[in-house]
Amino acid sequence: MSEHDREEIHVETSGKRLRAVLGGRVVADTRRPVLVWEHPYYPTYYVPASDVRAELNDTGEVRHSQRLGTGTIHDVVTDSNSAPSAAINYRDSPLTRLRELVRIDWDSMDEWFEEDEPVYVHPRDPYKRVDVLASSRHVEVRLDGTTVAESNQPRILFETGLPPRYYLPLTDVRMDLLRASDHVTRCPYKGTATYWNVVTEQAEHTNVVWIYRTPLPESQRIAGLACFYDERVDVYLDGEHQHHPDTPFG
Repeated sequence: MSEHDREEIHVETSGKRLRAVLGGRVVADTRRPVLVWEHPYYPTYYVPASDVRAELNDTGEVRHSQRLGTGTIHDVVTDSNSAPSAAINYRDSPLTRLRELVRIDWDSMDEWFEEDEPVYVHPRDPYKRVDVLASSRHVEVRLDGTTVAESNQPRILFETGLPPRYYLPLTDVRMDLLRASDHVTRCPYKGTATYWNVVTEQAEHTNVVWIYRTPLPESQRIAGLACFYDERVDVYLDGEHQHHPDTPFG
């Protein structure tokens, strides 16, 4: 058994009303959703089986987990749509709190709502905080020895569990080196980001820079600012070269 398998899974009840919607029909509506940290990055929602409004049709498939037990796979079926293999419940889980709960696949639903606000990508972690602070620190970004951005007016975003991110005004970025990318990512705390590639004399570096043009309300202070993956560029903060952080984005 791996060290990860031996880790205790944290489980706690949320006070938020949670709804999942598929094809305009409410699949689940609960005032007692349960957050389960199946891995350390963010939690997953489980809902009481009694609060699931759609039909759950047993597919005959099972999924085995060292820590969660054996899960039974279900199709989620409404009167107008279905989501194949989109639900699982662990009736004999060693975690007794999970036995009467159902996990509905996040991406199989059209919408998720916490209270009356849509939530994207995955549930918000109640232990994660995002702070955006104005700063006068000098930030220089280099790639292949070329200065791609330089600013004395960054907004520094501090997000629990991640390295600081330096958001820079576009007027302080070498826009002539940027090429628009089709890549898009979404964050439940910040919103939807679009990307640029960076072209130097040596190479084209894919999806190194992103921007949130219309971020979510709690992250409005980074609207219209550019940010670079510190994992893939050289960042100098007040003249001091920063180590490349070790993250899943490296």
